[in-house]
Amino acid sequence: MKLYAPSTIRQIKEEYGFRLSKSLGQNFLTDKNIIDKIIEESFINENDLVIEIGPGIGVLTSEAAAQAGKIIAVEIDKNLIPILQNTLGEYDNVEILNKDILKTDLNEVIEQNSEINGQPVKAVRIIGNLPYYITTPIIMKILEDGVKADSITIMMQKEVADRIKAEAGKKAYGALSVAVQYYCTVHHVANVPKEVFMPQPKVDSTVIRLDIRKEKPVDLKDEKIFFQCVKAGFGQRRKTMLNSLTGVCGLSKEQVGRVMESIGIDSGRRAETMSIVEFAKLANSVYDLIRN
Repeated sequence: MKLYAPSTIRQIKEEYGFRLSKSLGQNFLTDKNIIDKIIEESFINENDLVIEIGPGIGVLTSEAAAQAGKIIAVEIDKNLIPILQNTLGEYDNVEILNKDILKTDLNEVIEQNSEINGQPVKAVRIIGNLPYYITTPIIMKILEDGVKADSITIMMQKEVADRIKAEAGKKAYGALSVAVQYYCTVHHVANVPKEVFMPQPKVDSTVIRLDIRKEKPVDLKDEKIFFQCVKAGFGQRRKTMLNSLTGVCGLSKEQVGRVMESIGIDSGRRAETMSIVEFAKLANSVYDLIRN
């Protein structure tokens, strides 16, 4: 059964009386080439544990199951569980969890599946076609929780992917760019037109792979202060860093000016021109000032 075929999706909907939920952002992929590209660029092999977010009717899951050691498919919609049990019934390496990914302890799931057929898991891969409205919270939960995964290969709204990939100085560059690039290296996988989904969304999508860094790109004295500086800097994009950072960690405008001067960064610059390295220098200097 070709689960990605529109005729199959229609047949399943009729057979189970299933209605697609707009509130859950359900759009099923119908392009086999894109599915193959996601699997290929995820680098899944038989020693890997794969966690799939939002399997839907199992379109991506069924293809990944042929490559992976084990798949944990996390689906929030209880109405999809009997469908998944049917469409994935032939695969003995797939486990379906009816859970909300935002309320799931993925490190616990990984710990409980540390072996496949008596062999230690070689890598943990996260894949999925994410609902647009919670893409950023899902990504940041995985990264901030320190989930012990090696990579995250996910489809999302093109606009969000553009923000994640953006470099300093680009219009799309923002707090999300800095945060994700601090935790991961970002790789573009594929552009996905809206026409290859059922039902068709209003916007195009992009697939990216985030390889979670073993070592961070900068040395921070205090991660919390770093993200406070990033958030404040991008909070009001039209403000200069001098004005944006005033009040962060209780700093006066004069103190912010002194900090920026000490690291050789013009306080008249705006956040979108600041690289991760510069934000790190800034945060470390703020740390030194408030600790002395």
